Formats: sequence, C-alpha cells, structure tokens
Amino acid sequence: MIDSGRLQQRAIRISFVAGLVILVFKFTAYSVTNSAALLSDAMESIINVIASSFAMWSIHLAKSPPDANHPYGHGKVEYFSALFEGVLIIVAAGCVLYASVPRVLAPQELTRLDYGLLVSVLASAMNLALGLYLMRQGRRTRSITLVADGKHVLADVYTTAGVLVGLGGVLLTGWLWLDGFIACVVAVNILWTGYGLVREAVKGLMNETDEDLVREICELLNEARIPEWISIHKLRAWKAGRFIHVDFHLVLPMQLSLEEARRIVGDVESLFEKRFDGIAEIMVRADVCTDEQLCRVCTYDKCKNHIRGARPERWTERSLCAGGR
Repeated sequence: MIDSGRLQQRAIRISFVAGLVILVFKFTAYSVTNSAALLSDAMESIINVIASSFAMWSIHLAKSPPDANHPYGHGKVEYFSALFEGVLIIVAAGCVLYASVPRVLAPQELTRLDYGLLVSVLASAMNLALGLYLMRQGRRTRSITLVADGKHVLADVYTTAGVLVGLGGVLLTGWLWLDGFIACVVAVNILWTGYGLVREAVKGLMNETDEDLVREICELLNEARIPEWISIHKLRAWKAGRFIHVDFHLVLPMQLSLEEARRIVGDVESLFEKRFDGIAEIMVRADVCTDEQLCRVCTYDKCKNHIRGARPERWTERSLCAGGR
C-alpha cells in the first residue's frame, strides 16, 4: 500500500527547494535585462515559493487523525491551501499589471536580453519537470494541494514560454513597447489561473459534487455487484483533501438474516477501503426491499416474488445521486 502522506511530504519539500532555485534564476534574468515581462515571470515564482511553504504546513496538518473537535479529520485544510495560493496569484497579477502598463506607454531600454532569455529557458525547463512531477504525485496520492501546486507551476511554464517568444520578438524588431504588452498579457493569464484555483477550493469547501469521484464509485459498484445488491440510492460522495467520504443506501432482500445483511455491508465497506487505499470513510445503510417495482431489476432468485429474466439496472451518476426511491 502506498504511504501517500509520506509521498506528499516529499513532493512538497522538493517543490519548495526547486521553487527557490528557479526564483533565483528568474530574478537574475530580470536584473540583467530590466524587462517588465521577465519581472512578471519572476513575480509568479515568488508566489510558488510562498504557496509551497503554506502547502507543507497544510499537508502536515491534513495527516492528523480525527479528534473531538474535528470528527471528519483535517483534510479540508488542503482546500484552504489551494484558496490561499489562488488569492496570492490574483494579487501577483494585480502587481504585474500595475508595473507593466506604464512600460507600454513609456517603453524603457532593455539590456543583455540574449543572456536573460537563456537563463529563463533554463528556469522554465526546471519548472516543467517540477510541474509534471507534482501533478503525477498529486493524482497518485489524491492530494488537491499537490495538484493545485502542479497546475500553478505548469501555468508558470506556459507563461514563461509566452514571455520568451515575445521577448524574442523585441530582440528581432526593437519594439520596446512589446515588453510591457507581454507583461500585461502574462498578468491576465496569471489572473485566470488564480481564479481557477479559487474556484476549485470553494467547490471543495462547499462539498460540491465531484463528478469524477462519483463516476469511479459507479464503476466500482457495477463491477463488484452481486444478486443481493438489489438497488442503491441516495449516494453522497465528497472529498476532504485527500480523504474521501461516501454514504449511500443499499437495498437488500427481506429474506436475509441480520447477520447476512451485516456481512454484506461489511464486504461493501471493505471493497471501498481496498479501492481507495484506506483513505475512504464509508457509511452504508441497509434497507429492506419492500418495493415491487424493484422486482424487474432484482436477480436474487431466492425471493418468492422473483421474476425470471429480470435484468439488473446499470448504476450511473444520475440514478445513484438523484435522491433515490
């Protein structure tokens, strides 16, 4: 079994150290060129470092077990981390716009632009490797903090690519106003990235339906289905950081004993625990089948009302989450 907590801690430490190195590279590029576009690129790297610092704390806190004051654990702190990072990005975008607009109206001379571009290329290559690593580890450990950090780093790569192309144009044409214009475009892109992170964080804090998670649960239930599982409804699934909470009603045949019903419910819970590597909290309510309308989808042949040829329905996101019967 993957020790996801340890993987997250290692990934975020790598992100922090790499972010510091990349920050030095980018400010070196800005200091030798006096380019507003490279300044905007460096500003985003400052946010990367600050966000990684906050993420280290949030991932550490998210590992803490449930307690009397937090019976559902501390996983949602990861959403606060993503929200904090998104807000910082938006603030950075505002600062870049404030510094860049005057450069469009009153362009300034750039120096050693070729050297600055070379340093930025090296920084961007490191950023690309870091972003891909964080995204892979975030998805592997189901950490919204690592995924958010990875998305931000990759957005930084795209930003740098745009800056390099634009400054290449300045180098070829001598149009100095392009420097400020590129910086403004970068700022708008940064702003959009920040909005996306804030939106994802708010979705998590408000327990908004995670369609990918519900789809995965439907696939799991359909694959493992047995005749005793007559119907499932009132499914609710949400994430608290990397932790997953699921509850639903499972309709069982009335002929089953209490011991048999408990065994089946226990098997369902074990199924989820195995699938989600022990980070899922499952609550299954067993209901007795008293609805004759379910006979058409019931394949439990020990029922006195069993209809030969009945076909089980395939559970989907809509059928499981629509309130149920």
